[in-house]
Amino acid sequence: MTEVEGEAGVDDVLDWYAAAMAEIDAAVAGSGACPTGPPGGLYDNALFTHGRGHMTVFVPTDREVRAGRVGPVALPARELALTVHRGPHTDIDLTYGTLGAHLAEHALVVDGPVHETYLVGPRDTGDPAAWRTEIGWPVFATTPPTAPERVVPGSG
Repeated sequence: MTEVEGEAGVDDVLDWYAAAMAEIDAAVAGSGACPTGPPGGLYDNALFTHGRGHMTVFVPTDREVRAGRVGPVALPARELALTVHRGPHTDIDLTYGTLGAHLAEHALVVDGPVHETYLVGPRDTGDPAAWRTEIGWPVFATTPPTAPERVVPGSG
């Protein structure tokens, strides 16, 4: 996973995102790495509640990429409640509101950045009606995480 992280105000998010993704694209192309999935972002709650917050945007890649602010990141496994926003981002707040209200009603919300995956976006098509943004809101894990199985050569 290749990322850029930083802090911005809510009014600067789109410009910050565009600049960060341009840096990632240039670094990935310059390194010979290949994207392996759609881009995404993590956005701290403070961005929405206080108007300024920490953001991380990323693109899955087939190898580690480093250049300037661009570097590798390993995203932690988290339980997320998911929904998909269809269409332009001008009304994405309505989708966030619907998901947030549902989660608040069911007392499932936990602190942590929201996770967006841009399944189809401006990088893919100029038709905003075709855009699809997956929104992942952190929720309380109802089952304990399973530890990855460790295979030790010669042990079995």
